[in-house]
Formats: sequence, C-alpha cells, structure tokens
Amino acid sequence: MTNHIVLFEPLMPANTGNIARTCAGTNTELHLIKPLGFSTDDKYMKRAGLDYWDKVKITYHENLPEFLESMDENDELYVVSKFAERTYADVDYTNESKNHYFLFGKETTGLPEIFMRKYEKKCIRIPQNDRNIRALNLSNTAAIVIYEALRQQSFPDLERVHRYENDKLK
Repeated sequence: MTNHIVLFEPLMPANTGNIARTCAGTNTELHLIKPLGFSTDDKYMKRAGLDYWDKVKITYHENLPEFLESMDENDELYVVSKFAERTYADVDYTNESKNHYFLFGKETTGLPEIFMRKYEKKCIRIPQNDRNIRALNLSNTAAIVIYEALRQQSFPDLERVHRYENDKLK
C-alpha cells in the first residue's frame, strides 16, 4: 500500500513545494498533472520544499486522462472537493491491498465539472464554514487528508518518537 497526492494543474509554486515537503516527511508519492502554472525550477517552489526534493518521488503526467490510465484497477481514487457529500474522515483508508490516490484540483478552479460528475462517488470533503471562506489552502488540505489516511494506517514507516542530539525535552 502506497499513498499518493495528485495535483491537477497546480498554479502556485509555494503550495506545491509545501506539499512536496509533506510528501517527503510521510513517504507519500507526488503526482503533478500538467500544465503547471510555474517552472519546477522556480525558486519559490524550491524554497518551500527546502532541501527535501531528493526525498520525494515525483511523477509527471501530461494530462488528467494520462494520470487515470496510469492507475491500476485495484488502486483507490479519492477526489478532494468542497462539493463532496461525505467527509474525508468517513472513509476507511486501511485496505493494504490498495494504493490510495488523493486528487486535488487547481487552486483557482478545482477540477473540471464533467470529471467531478463522473467521479462523484469518489469525492471527499474537509468540513469548513463555507459562509466565511471559499476554500482551505491547498497545502493545508493535502496535509489534513494524508495524515488522516496515515493515522488510520498506524503511521507506516514513520517515527512516532525520535531522539535528537540536542533534545529540548530531555
């Protein structure tokens, strides 16, 4: 079982960099669906990801259909959207025979409506006060969702405790 974060046509390098850093820290694979709204050499994206880029497995896809074709029939797709009827916490992510793909839309327009209608049953939502905001920040949303999946999976291959040479709590 592997967790994957998939970004559809991301526009903001800082969001993608922050998500790449989360992927590095959680052993999550990152997929970027083109076109990207920035160069992958962008200094803001590199700064947001700091020096963790070599720790992230990144796959680029030319478009959404190509990404979907890359998935196996046993993989599980979750479409993260504010329009979903069920929350991300209502889903069981513990099936070890499946890879879990969490697809996030473009920061400004999300995913295409025709795609959303086709995959409506795959949609999950993070509860929010929709009267106050249009949407949560993309990198925060990705972190919330991936950590819920990891929590349910008992944080595989992640250190629950780490001892540092200069441990501030010891």
